[in-house]
Amino acid sequence: MNKPEAVNWKSFKETLAQHPDLTLQFQYAENQWVDPSYHITEIKQAPIVSVDCGGVMNSWTEIIVQLWEPEPAEQERAMTVSKALSIVDLVEKSLPLNPLATVKIEFGNSQFDTRQLFPNDFIISGGNLIIDLRPGAVQCKAMERGESCGTKTTGEECCPAEKPKVELINFAAGGDVCTPGSGCC
Repeated sequence: MNKPEAVNWKSFKETLAQHPDLTLQFQYAENQWVDPSYHITEIKQAPIVSVDCGGVMNSWTEIIVQLWEPEPAEQERAMTVSKALSIVDLVEKSLPLNPLATVKIEFGNSQFDTRQLFPNDFIISGGNLIIDLRPGAVQCKAMERGESCGTKTTGEECCPAEKPKVELINFAAGGDVCTPGSGCC
């Protein structure tokens, strides 16, 4: 699987703005399309703060555009790009969106579990602007920095290689046993 390059919000909007009269379509898997009656139900801005396995704090922002397919389908033709941009404008009147945030499209239906997908490619074909969506991949930020997963920056492992042995004691097997009402508890 190829890992898609993240598209930021500014680039995403600029691409849409270049094609306002086209119909906006989404392909979520090979030859699998979001139904043309979809709605953009919300646009979320999610600041993410994490600490990776190497102990380094990371932060970034994601803009998540949620698509919903009504059942039964309400129309035969998807919305135009200009209609999608009018929804973006409405959202941005209340919520200033970070132009450098990573864009994800959230979608699911009865045949496809809901997940957040990356815009992988923008394709113009037959009066349509098709946004090809692809899943991302889990990453290890420590390994991407040249460290090993689960190691400190000094190179030693953060977890001991040999775990200490713990002696288990069976308190019930001995003489004095704490029983309810005896005052020992």
